Amino acid sequence: MWKEMLSDLVTDPIDLVNMLNLDAEQKPASLAAIDQFPMKVPRWFVSRIKRKDWNDPILAQLWPSQKEEFNTNNYVVDPLEEARFNPVPGLLHKYTSRVLLTAAPHCAVHCRYCFRRHFDYNSNAPSRKDWQAAFEHIRADSQIQEVLLSGGDPLGLSNKQIKFLIDEIENISHVNTLRIHTRMSIVLPQRIDDELINMLAASRLKIVVVSHCNHNNELSPESHIAFNKLLSARTTLLNQAVILAGVNNNCDTLVNLSRGLFDQGVLPYYLHLPDAVAGTAHFDVPLKQAQQIIAEVQSKLPGYLVPRLVREEPGEDSKTRYA
Repeated sequence: MWKEMLSDLVTDPIDLVNMLNLDAEQKPASLAAIDQFPMKVPRWFVSRIKRKDWNDPILAQLWPSQKEEFNTNNYVVDPLEEARFNPVPGLLHKYTSRVLLTAAPHCAVHCRYCFRRHFDYNSNAPSRKDWQAAFEHIRADSQIQEVLLSGGDPLGLSNKQIKFLIDEIENISHVNTLRIHTRMSIVLPQRIDDELINMLAASRLKIVVVSHCNHNNELSPESHIAFNKLLSARTTLLNQAVILAGVNNNCDTLVNLSRGLFDQGVLPYYLHLPDAVAGTAHFDVPLKQAQQIIAEVQSKLPGYLVPRLVREEPGEDSKTRYA
């Protein structure tokens, strides 16, 4: 079922406007933004968006706004300088003990603030044969203990391809943890099927699934089912969010998000400051404002429900923590 749902995405702003009973003249879509970064959203996820409301926090993350056309000098195509850490196709090696595989060059949804919206996926989508260079890189460095599957969204791959990647990683003796970064558990939770669960449960690796949810409205009965399935496979469930202007940049929203995640068995992990990616300046939340907000959150929640406020700085040994 999920494959059919994944192949039937909303890609035309006019269709989205009609589905949500919105007035297109109030916020015209940017054709330039769509040309650079096409609109994509699963039809099922559209059901989480409030009708007739241009201020809906989910819609704000998905709508190709004309604000994306504004040029800001310090917003660039590769703010994290990932090209520097791309020694072989499909692999990013930024930190000593872990590497990231761009397992899939595509996502089910295009979030307009995406820090990889300009990433060179054409050069980082290896064939099965070409993946061997990435595995050899990992095998040659015994300091690497964790492999991240990211992308794009790795759960956009078939179970057969995911099994291929897991099998290859399991054959590297010094790797003990597999971390899967995905938005699929939120935007298309039907993707978490029994075959995937059985595969994860059977792995010798410690499995960590990091979902990406920015607002409590994104959570659903379907995501709860998906998370319960993942818990049954003994996975560790974490969430990373991005603090975004007009979406979640206030205390009450973040408190509700943390509580909603915990109700579904997921612990808040990171709250990222937005990366300075060309076309995304309208989502920016200044550091001092973000610190003030997270301080308010800390006053209302137990420590284990307060995400770490972080930013990634190119070349640093880890993410920089601000709270």
